[in-house]
Formats: sequence, C-alpha cells, structure tokens
Amino acid sequence: MFKYETTIYWSSSDACFIAEIPELPGCMAHGDSYEMALRNLQEAAQLWIETAKECGEVIPEPRDHRLLQA
Repeated sequence: MFKYETTIYWSSSDACFIAEIPELPGCMAHGDSYEMALRNLQEAAQLWIETAKECGEVIPEPRDHRLLQA
C-alpha cells in the first residue's frame, strides 16, 4: 500500500503493539496483534495523507534506504 518505513514494537506499559511511520509525524496506531497494529497504521496513514492534502501540507516522499547505506 504505502512505501514508508514502518516501525512496530510491543509496549509493555500500553499492553499492545504500537506501529508508527516516522516520516509522517504523529502517524501512529496500535493493536492487540502485530497484524492488527499494521492494519490500523495503514488506515491511519491513509487518513494522514488525505488530511495533509486537504490542508495543503507537503506530503513527505518515502525515503530510499539504499541511499543511506553508502
């Protein structure tokens, strides 16, 4: 769906998986499973991008990590 870097981790304090896209500030979601957190994040990212477009904000391009490995 999206080609953004995604981080998913277990949060003991929240007792759930947290998923986030660092390139989209504040774009985070959670879920009881890894898969649910990812699905919820995909929905959150779609809403983040739609909202940014409506507000005339710049939508960051996904990073090409191959360029960072030099």
